[in-house]
Amino acid sequence: MMLQKSPLYVPRQQGNVPQYSNATKGAEYISQEQDLINICMRSFCDSPRLIRLLSNRSDQQIGARSRDDALQQCGQPILSLLLHLNKLIKDQVGDYHFVIQRLDDMISLATEKFYAFPFKDVPPCWQQLFREASLLKFSALAVRKIWEGIDRVPKGEQTPSLENSQLDEMVYVLDMALIMAGPPDSEQAQAEITKVFDLLQEMHVSPTERHADGPPPKRPKLEADDRKACDRFPVCSSLVPPVVNAISRRHLPMLGDFQKHMSQPRNSDLGPEPVIITGALNHWPARNENSWNNPSYLLSKTIGGRRLVPIELGRSYVDEGWGQKIIPFKDFMEQYILLNTKSHDLAIGYLAQHNLFAQIPSLRHDIAIPDYCYTSPPPPHHSSPLAEKHSKMPELDEPLLNAWFGPAGTISPLHTDPYHNILSQVVGRKYIRLYGPRESGKLYARGVEDGGVDMENTSEVDVGLLCGWDGTEEEKNAAHEKFPSFKDAQFVDCILEDGECLYIPVGWWHYVRSLSVSFSVSFWFN
Repeated sequence: MMLQKSPLYVPRQQGNVPQYSNATKGAEYISQEQDLINICMRSFCDSPRLIRLLSNRSDQQIGARSRDDALQQCGQPILSLLLHLNKLIKDQVGDYHFVIQRLDDMISLATEKFYAFPFKDVPPCWQQLFREASLLKFSALAVRKIWEGIDRVPKGEQTPSLENSQLDEMVYVLDMALIMAGPPDSEQAQAEITKVFDLLQEMHVSPTERHADGPPPKRPKLEADDRKACDRFPVCSSLVPPVVNAISRRHLPMLGDFQKHMSQPRNSDLGPEPVIITGALNHWPARNENSWNNPSYLLSKTIGGRRLVPIELGRSYVDEGWGQKIIPFKDFMEQYILLNTKSHDLAIGYLAQHNLFAQIPSLRHDIAIPDYCYTSPPPPHHSSPLAEKHSKMPELDEPLLNAWFGPAGTISPLHTDPYHNILSQVVGRKYIRLYGPRESGKLYARGVEDGGVDMENTSEVDVGLLCGWDGTEEEKNAAHEKFPSFKDAQFVDCILEDGECLYIPVGWWHYVRSLSVSFSVSFWFN
């Protein structure tokens, strides 16, 4: 039986894609809710593509094979079910809860496959199924009120608005798809997803903050937790290690001088050395009008903290009991950043090495790639045992950006990376100790561990333990006996203050310890 639609919506045909517009006579304003539904129907409910995949015509008639075609490997029954659910969502017919349950079943099936293989070996079809089912579920959530006939909006009133719980679930579904399965290959599809998040962000803000290009919404404000947050992160520092061999600081060196620093090192046996650059972040909005030291601002850019982020649990990724989980940004802030974890018996939570800026492009606008990343860095130094491996890394067209956000006490154990790095400290301060590649023999690199995980870029040495900053005296003595050569390794160190950058040459081992709430951005380049 076809459920009666809300009289507010009438199909407007453009090709074969139904568009939804305000049916009020003379109304030209299209709300964010209507725009959201239009994108879902146009881009996420792609019946023709599913029909093409079912007909096995992708290679012969479409040309170059895309990863989307991998969905065929899930089998005809799954493709047929996807097509059936697609049509039900587009027409908003049938049992809404049945459709949601079937989509959840397919998401669960794909998730089971993720854990049946090492991550790098997961067949692409299951990643594609996870994303496809998630986008359909998102679309069903977007039209739920119309589908179930819940809204009987008087003529001339505003389009049905999203409730908090509906907004929560929609953000969760879409973010899980991006985190678990990755973004779609198509740039157009990626742009549509970005547009959807922009619309959800606009729907979240209070009516007084919305742009006035249409009638004001007839609904109460969404929860304003982001407004209630404090304006600065709590000041709770941890132990501050002494700086023994200070790294030099340079204020905004010219590009030619920086290039010379890398290409003509003062010690050819050591290669280019770390250097702290001051003043390079002064113009960043993240350090000024859009301060990342303001929790309220960060919550406002994440749809009131609803965006999901993957975090690490534990002091360091080599510690026993270390783990990972995906949680809303608001929960991460409340549980691990704004509260004193020591007094609440919680593990340390760390948003580490995450491409936050691809996920939330609006935060990307608050920073800028340092010009130093566009110089010509030298190849890995010959003294590094990993030089050959690092030299085979593909040349980057653009620097790789990652975010590092956590409370005082987070630790990145002694390790080395395959790229040159400009580590930019936006909020807080960190203690950093670095060892040149020629010291590698004294740093006790790990090897291939259980499960085939290659950890040769990470040291077995717990720097904090051997230096007496962590653990007991007995543990310290045992560590010195196990790693006797470590004490002879030469190093340089620093406290990287907010607003400063640290150049880390490729192959240099580095130990990083947060001394306060800290937000850093790494720019890898080669």
